[in-house]
Amino acid sequence: MDLCELTTKLPVKVEVLKLLTGTLWAIVLAATIPSKMIAAEEAFPPTEPGEIEIKTIPAGRLLESSGDGDYFRNSGRLFSLLFRYIQQNGISMTTPVEAQINPGKMYFWVAEDQIGKATSDSADVKVIDAPSRRVVSIGARGSYTLANYKKAKEALLEWIEKEELVIEGELYAVYWNGPFTPWFLKTFEVQAQLNASE
Repeated sequence: MDLCELTTKLPVKVEVLKLLTGTLWAIVLAATIPSKMIAAEEAFPPTEPGEIEIKTIPAGRLLESSGDGDYFRNSGRLFSLLFRYIQQNGISMTTPVEAQINPGKMYFWVAEDQIGKATSDSADVKVIDAPSRRVVSIGARGSYTLANYKKAKEALLEWIEKEELVIEGELYAVYWNGPFTPWFLKTFEVQAQLNASE
């Protein structure tokens, strides 16, 4: 009896096998992708949900992937490009992941003891040395959607206006959790870089 014949005769068992295979694959991914992206090293301390603060982001090496269009439509592809790069180069993942919204870009931080493994660009990933920067940040909780980003962004811009702060460039998102974290446990930030005069 060949595999095709067996599949025809045992459709229920095959569907169960497919389900179990999919579940096993999800478990493998969950074990591979940290969920604070699972106790990964943090590049800097998070801003707690509901808080707004001014803080200094340290200088560091980042990996950048980019694409056409909106971040939220391309986040899966952007993540895959970066994840493949760190796998191929034996680089441990850190948190958080930074995201420029439009055009969509994603950034992975490289831990200080891993910098020697991230020395050159690939076809899809750029290696960037970012200087230290002071930012104003709002912490939030919830799924990583455009609507939640906009809500946090609006609240942060209101606070910036009230405090009469001067910012540079576009606001961006900072995501702390992996894809298998339940939406109600996910935390994120929206940050704006402060002008050097602030």
